[in-house]
Amino acid sequence: MRFEPRNKKPGTLRSRHLRLVGALCAVAASAALVTGCGSDGGTSSAGDATSEAAKSVPREAPSESPTGGASLTQDQQERKALLAATKVTWDKAAATAVDKVPGGKLTDLDLEGADDGDDGDDDDDDAASQSPGSSPSPSGSAGAPQWVAEVAEKDGTVHDVRVDAVSGKVISSAPDGDQEADDKKETADRLARVEQSPEQAAKAATDKKKGTVTSIGLDDDDSDKLVWSVDVVTKDWNKTDFEIDAVKGDITHEHVDRD
Repeated sequence: MRFEPRNKKPGTLRSRHLRLVGALCAVAASAALVTGCGSDGGTSSAGDATSEAAKSVPREAPSESPTGGASLTQDQQERKALLAATKVTWDKAAATAVDKVPGGKLTDLDLEGADDGDDGDDDDDDAASQSPGSSPSPSGSAGAPQWVAEVAEKDGTVHDVRVDAVSGKVISSAPDGDQEADDKKETADRLARVEQSPEQAAKAATDKKKGTVTSIGLDDDDSDKLVWSVDVVTKDWNKTDFEIDAVKGDITHEHVDRD
């Protein structure tokens, strides 16, 4: 699922504000005219007339809270819908994926919506599912989100494993057919340097900001330091991206995506 910002309509709030100001001005002018005509003996003041007239002017409805729905951005709505459809947590999906690869270690895991695979990668997925060593691919829940994992063997061979995010069953599992010998060596070397597990990295992120983990992966930061990148969706449906030092376990970077 690709999160794109919702189209905004600039000027709508300003137009509504101008109409409201115009209405109040007209009411005030009418009140002043009534007061002038009845100043020779009337008991109502201009302020009283204005206050009574203003009661008939409708107040602007307050905006809804970020969790209400109408004020959510398109990205927030999509995150909310995706997590509502997801029944299997990241750690359970990770454990299921790792179990499919003897001696394997998780290197990447992402929660994807039902439409995320429709970007031209179907041919690659089909080829992988038919490659030697691949596991049977039972059909997943119709329209269900999936956890897409990468699990590496000790020698660095990466397997692509898809887990149904509703039933928790493995949809497909196959070695990555595009890996070269150098790629495998690099993956094995990086895993040998890791001292923090994915679970420890996820805990560091969610201890800092309560929410749901939707992505975790081994990566290099801008300083070429080995980190776990962890995405956490909070109760306001914003996403926070964390970078956790894969050796020391410290949070080295934090960014909130408010779109």
